[in-house]
Amino acid sequence: MRKLRFKTIFSRMLFMQSLAALVVILLIGGTLTLVVRVQNVQDIESVLHTRSQAIDTALQNGEQPDQMLQKVAADGDLLIERIDSHGSVRSYYADEKWRIYAEFPAERTAYALVTSAASPIGDFLQSYFRGASMPILTLYRGIRMEDEPETLLLHADITELNRHTGELLLWTTLICLLAFLGAVMVSYYNAHRLIDPFVEINHIVRCYSRGDFSQRISVKGKDEAAQLGRSFNEMAEQIKDLDTTRRSFVANVSHELRSPLTSMKGFLEAMQDGTIPEESYPEYIGIVLAETRRMAAMVNDLLDLSRIESGMIELHYETFDINELVRRTLITFEARLSERNMEMDVRFAQEQCFVYADSAQIGQVLRNLIDNAIKYSEPGQTVCVSTYSMRKEVYVTVKDNGIGIPQEDIPHVFDRFYKVEKAHTPSPTVGSGLGLSIVKRIIEQHGQTITVRSARGRGTQFTFSLERAGMMKRMTDGGKHDGT
Repeated sequence: MRKLRFKTIFSRMLFMQSLAALVVILLIGGTLTLVVRVQNVQDIESVLHTRSQAIDTALQNGEQPDQMLQKVAADGDLLIERIDSHGSVRSYYADEKWRIYAEFPAERTAYALVTSAASPIGDFLQSYFRGASMPILTLYRGIRMEDEPETLLLHADITELNRHTGELLLWTTLICLLAFLGAVMVSYYNAHRLIDPFVEINHIVRCYSRGDFSQRISVKGKDEAAQLGRSFNEMAEQIKDLDTTRRSFVANVSHELRSPLTSMKGFLEAMQDGTIPEESYPEYIGIVLAETRRMAAMVNDLLDLSRIESGMIELHYETFDINELVRRTLITFEARLSERNMEMDVRFAQEQCFVYADSAQIGQVLRNLIDNAIKYSEPGQTVCVSTYSMRKEVYVTVKDNGIGIPQEDIPHVFDRFYKVEKAHTPSPTVGSGLGLSIVKRIIEQHGQTITVRSARGRGTQFTFSLERAGMMKRMTDGGKHDGT
């Protein structure tokens, strides 16, 4: 026999739930019918016991057995059989329905002797009379009459009991059938309700595989399926944003690389075919080298950003003096500041300010922010770097007095390849648009925040936070205070 195979979760769930419901319903229905029948039989047994005790009491009081047994049989609608030691049978009854059974003494005697010999006296037996279809419940016990041992059988008609039991079984079957149909309907509804989100998710995933990220799952309720739907929609939104970012990233990279490559290719071809005279070679070779350096810097920034976002760069936390790190970083910009006749205003709230972070990564953050501040400031202006500490954080601020950032551009300054110089940039140096993205990722990797404040024509201020090092961390990392 081949095993049943259910190819879908829906069919398996519906089958198992329906089967479990059927088993439970049958157990309840069968148990109820059995309990009711046993209770009714016990009631009849109790009546037969009472009649038997009444016979014992009457015999002890010296009443005539025949009259007394006839009276008990009439009062209880019973057939009483009295079997002596020789096997002769005397029957006592009032209802004519017992006559046919009283007219077969040979079969009845054999039956009574067999049952009496096979079972202990005083037990009950449910059976049928031989040659008849009436179901009976019999109490058989031994008694002594006129100093002779005899067997007394009290037969009760349980036809009505069986009829009631049959009706109860029929109604129980109908109720169980209706309950089973209801259980199947509930199981069907529940199975659909649980499986439909997965079917919808499967359909939407297929849409996503074709590049359509506009589909969303309809969410109703607060159960696990609804929570899954909400989580999936959030994931889909992130995938859509990621896809948009990826497309924008590819377009920006292509543009950033194509423009200098086209320019370099044009200069080199012009030099090759003689359009540019040899005496001008040094000038144009300098332009090509400058573009090459810019592309190399952009590729390095892209690699750094990729490593940071993918978690490939592991932070090496240590305790160091952020003021000392600022001083060392500013030394590297002395030539540029002198070239542009700019000044640096350094303000420290205290002589030493210890933080707990990766000094190398924070050094890169400082270099990028100071480089931007110099790049977007007019010659002769001042760039300000300051630090101040709170209870748990240390804040570092880099502020310039340049042209500032328009309000509509502020939310996008940390996006990849975003450049404010599209408005008007006084600096001839063109950046890659990746520096601030790297800064934000590094600060976020430290679990800290960075904010920007700017107004058109009033300069720009970047402020980021770092974890302040407590006394215990200073003692543990005592040899690393110099930022090296």
